[in-house]
Amino acid sequence: MKSLSYLNKYFLKYKWRMLLGVLFIILSNYFGVKMPLFVQQTVDTLMKGNSVSNFNEAISFSLKVGGLYMLLSLGKGFFLFLTRQTIIITSRLIEFDLKNEIYNQYQRLSYTFYKKNNTGDLMNRISEDVSQVRMYLGPGVMYTINLAVLFTMIIREMVAINLELTLFVLLPLPLMSFLIYKVSSKMNALSAKVQKQQSGISTLVQEVFSGIRVIKAYTREKETINNFDDEVEVYKQKQMSLVTVNSLFMPTIIFLIGLSTVLSIYIGGKMTYNNEITLGQILAFIFFVNNLTWPFASVGWVTSVIQRAAASQERINEFLKVDPEIKNSNQSEFHFKGKIEFKNVSYTYPNSNIEAVRSLNFTIHPGETLGVVGSTGSGKTTIINLLMRQFDPHQGVILIDDQPLPEINLDVFRRTSAVVPQEVFLFSDTIGNNIKFGSLDTEISQERIESAARKAHVLHNIEEFPQKFDTILGERGVNLSGGQKQRVSISRALLRDADLLIFDDCFSAVDTETEEIILKNLKSEIKKKTSIVVSHRISSLRNADRIIVLDNHTITETGTHSELLALKGFYADMYERQLTEEN
Repeated sequence: MKSLSYLNKYFLKYKWRMLLGVLFIILSNYFGVKMPLFVQQTVDTLMKGNSVSNFNEAISFSLKVGGLYMLLSLGKGFFLFLTRQTIIITSRLIEFDLKNEIYNQYQRLSYTFYKKNNTGDLMNRISEDVSQVRMYLGPGVMYTINLAVLFTMIIREMVAINLELTLFVLLPLPLMSFLIYKVSSKMNALSAKVQKQQSGISTLVQEVFSGIRVIKAYTREKETINNFDDEVEVYKQKQMSLVTVNSLFMPTIIFLIGLSTVLSIYIGGKMTYNNEITLGQILAFIFFVNNLTWPFASVGWVTSVIQRAAASQERINEFLKVDPEIKNSNQSEFHFKGKIEFKNVSYTYPNSNIEAVRSLNFTIHPGETLGVVGSTGSGKTTIINLLMRQFDPHQGVILIDDQPLPEINLDVFRRTSAVVPQEVFLFSDTIGNNIKFGSLDTEISQERIESAARKAHVLHNIEEFPQKFDTILGERGVNLSGGQKQRVSISRALLRDADLLIFDDCFSAVDTETEEIILKNLKSEIKKKTSIVVSHRISSLRNADRIIVLDNHTITETGTHSELLALKGFYADMYERQLTEEN
């Protein structure tokens, strides 16, 4: 239950709803307890033989008794309905709040968090785990409170009838509590294993769906199905182990309740023979014991629900307690003037201890365009991630307008920047909405959207679709070519009208002719802003004010296009190779 204590803040938030639910439980059980007492009074009255003397009185007595019993039953049912309407709906409201809290936490967590965790596991915690927790918040809490209230009311009435018989009838209940206590720890461990395995299945399925084209291209469907079957078989075995333990509860509880009923009849019969209690009181005892059957039978189910919820909440808490590595510590106004400086910056990936960049030193002045080129894995994209503060350098400092990057308002800095990433991501939405995603304005004219698409040389492709900008894209823009996706992504960045433009190898999927058209269209945009162009193509960089060459994770050459060619080093060799390939 320790992990579930995290939810207490939600109980406090909805305390009036919960208290109203408890009141309805008390009222429902009040009518429920009155029903056996009414039966007792009726039987004792009939046994005296002076309440019914003729047929008409018998009919009148029956209607009166039946009517009152029905009223008690309706009262119990009505307040039971209100109980479910308050407590179960409260559990749904808490489920809504908890999912939002988890989702907001996912948004706060840093880039490195997503490098360490699988998407399937993240999805499972916000869906399946939260559903397990809701079962505790709703039915689990409701049945537990109901048992406590009903047990208290019934024991009070039973003791009032006969203390000795009450003690005999309740004799099996401590044994039941002991069995529940012993099995709970086993169920908790099994529940945690089941949830972990389910996360693994979610991760596997998510990867298969995302990579379905690769699977089909390499005809690996059979191996994929076999892997899924193996994982599901492990899940089934773990689930069956949990079900086996859980199945012991119900028969045990029903047997012990049945034993209490037998004791009521046997011992109560002897007491009736000795005129210690009446026949109506024995019947009331039997009704009371049977009224306890479901609440006590539900103990096993509720225990299972609580153990599953505890395991799920513990998994949820793992992420909720994660403190984002990157925080915006400054909320003051910030106006980006355009200067960027890297001073002795180094970064090593924490998981693999692979050095990404080492001792980087360069400065970009306002209005300048910096070109970044280098071999694969030399650290080009890492520079962009460091500048956007997806993670902080392990050594050195990044200055923005002569201020350390961690000390400026990060949210404002990111809003004044537009990044076209190397890996294009398009949403399952219209082409127009994907482009508008880059803008901070709530109202954007169609002319601005078309202008951005025209500069990215993708407008003519969009207009070929029957629905043009209203064309719905498939997942990750699957119905566009690689080059079209890159150009839509460029349009998104241009629509932002940012002070800092970053192009991270975003021309790799377009031909050189299209690239030339886009670069020509971007000249007017780049001239007014500070910009960074990362590419493995020299043609994308030759007009940059300055170019840095990365090799072996550090800067080996720097200068303009002509200066680097004159050095006859790595840059010149790359240029010659690419020129030969083009020819």
